[in-house]
Amino acid sequence: MYEGVVQDLIDALSRLPGVGPKSAQRIAFYLVQADDDQAEALAKILLEVRERVRFCATCGNVSEHELCNICRDPRRTKEAICVVEESKDVQAIEKTREFRGFYHVLGGAISPIDGIGPENLRIRELMARLNDPEIKEVIIATDPNLEGEATATYLTRMLAPLGITVSRLASGLPVGGDLEYADEVTLGRAFEGRRIVSGN
Repeated sequence: MYEGVVQDLIDALSRLPGVGPKSAQRIAFYLVQADDDQAEALAKILLEVRERVRFCATCGNVSEHELCNICRDPRRTKEAICVVEESKDVQAIEKTREFRGFYHVLGGAISPIDGIGPENLRIRELMARLNDPEIKEVIIATDPNLEGEATATYLTRMLAPLGITVSRLASGLPVGGDLEYADEVTLGRAFEGRRIVSGN
């Protein structure tokens, strides 16, 4: 334990997702030793993000405008909506350049342990968007973990009566991975999602 404001900084940093106590300590000491210009630039950008960044009124993605750049893009097709948990997932899918539809960001996943139920996610907003007759498919792209699977199952049940095609991203073995290191669930998914490469 350090004294005073240094410990307060370490504690604040360790509350950030993905930052453990050791990483928080390293970042804190980097900031303590940084020159004034670096520290002020970081403080300024943090305040600017808080002031300017909001969530897109349509899809829930981060944006500096009422609508994000994806929802404003007239070249995208309205036929498909890809449902993701967080804005970072939108960016991951966009990097593939495989999807030309629109997105819907739920703002998390169903997790009873964390007190997050369907009512805490942007599911009502999704259902309202699906009143558009141009939408033909909903692609569920939640994480392939317990919470993501629970969310996907819930959404599938909710969407089934609407007569819209509902699909789920395939999951399985990563490129460059070894079979011996794959867990049972991943291997099972790989078998379920296998594709024919030759023959009938």
